[in-house]
Amino acid sequence: MRAAKGLAILTVTKAGFIGSVRGGIGVVVARTEKGWSGPSAIGTGGLGVGFQAGAEISEFVTVLNTPAAVEAFAKQGNVTLGGNLSVAAGPIGRAAEAGVGLQAAVYTYSRSEGLFAGVSLEGTGIGTRDDANTAYYGRPVAAGDILAGKVEPPAGAQSLLAELSKY
Repeated sequence: MRAAKGLAILTVTKAGFIGSVRGGIGVVVARTEKGWSGPSAIGTGGLGVGFQAGAEISEFVTVLNTPAAVEAFAKQGNVTLGGNLSVAAGPIGRAAEAGVGLQAAVYTYSRSEGLFAGVSLEGTGIGTRDDANTAYYGRPVAAGDILAGKVEPPAGAQSLLAELSKY
């Protein structure tokens, strides 16, 4: 965490039987020269096909280790294609993914709940939620400006930023 350039925090719901669909929302923050940036809203969605069945909710914390990883979230969207192995039973589960694409160095920690098992080929998109950023900041703001620290974080972000400042 001390060397992290940014963090992405997401909650994702996945359901399927042979084919699957997943979607979720979250935020990304970046380390700036003055501390941590305000949060920028992100969303994800995807489809998969393979030997799979069930439903799960997963929480992901992705540590962005390079400036390029943070830049990827400052753009409007990214798409990945990869494999997924997932098992969730009750309140405890784990997921592992391998992706092919233009990805920067990241570590992802996850926790899953539900009843889901499978091996699949997945396509996933992650993008900025401009409407959520506009509502949160009270005016249209670019994700790149938020993550560069050019936009003052609202009062509602202070507890998150105080926790991150410990690192």
